[in-house]
Amino acid sequence: MPFPADAATRWSLQDRVFLVTGASAGIGAAVAQELLGFGATVLAVARRPELLQEAVAAWQQQGLDAHALPADVSQPASRTALLAEVQTRFGRLDGLVNNVGTNVRKPTTAYSAEEYQHVLQTNLDSAFHLSQLAHPLLQASAAGSIVNISSVAGLTHVRTGAVYGMSKAALVQLTRYLAAEWAPDGIRVNCVAPWYIQTPLAAGVLGNEAYRQEVIGRTPMGRIGEPQEVAAAVAFLCLPAASYITGQTLSVDGGFVGHGF
Repeated sequence: MPFPADAATRWSLQDRVFLVTGASAGIGAAVAQELLGFGATVLAVARRPELLQEAVAAWQQQGLDAHALPADVSQPASRTALLAEVQTRFGRLDGLVNNVGTNVRKPTTAYSAEEYQHVLQTNLDSAFHLSQLAHPLLQASAAGSIVNISSVAGLTHVRTGAVYGMSKAALVQLTRYLAAEWAPDGIRVNCVAPWYIQTPLAAGVLGNEAYRQEVIGRTPMGRIGEPQEVAAAVAFLCLPAASYITGQTLSVDGGFVGHGF
């Protein structure tokens, strides 16, 4: 689509529908909140219905157009059913944020086959398959946008599990491939790679004060990031203002990648 001449249009997601996975807490909830703030309709997805309904109810009380779609997107049948529901209930989709993720922090030799599969199914398989399923709706939008939530663990070693790093690195490469392949279909595909963020997933390791201080010491900005700071980057990549940006990975890391761990 052409770059919007009107500034208000460039910085608005009014009348656009976005699907956000892992949206009941952490980065996913912050992304949903940010997109809602730009006027989007947000279809919030998470596997725990009670937490998801609580988050969506709070957004609805603010007059925001949020909808709860409980689903475990680590499972193929659940992903298929989810996109069928989106088609039936809403009939359109303008954006997909593949945020859901998990980690098992172990030495490589200690992983079981089940743990390996669980991390890959949650972090990588869900993003690949949901993107496939969403393609027809995003193409019909003529201004479709996918944002994959990777991690700096996909760019460099950060002492976390190898399987997590593999899955996040694969999301970066998936972003490049889909951006090139789907550009003629009017679909932009970008990626955001956070460093440590104050989320439930990171709470365990950041609860170790010595480790937390080492993380902060390796971060030029000298602090842990907030979910809203990641969400702002995601929202920008979804906006019409970013209409000529595709295939990119944006680190939201307080300068960490340039500094190393």
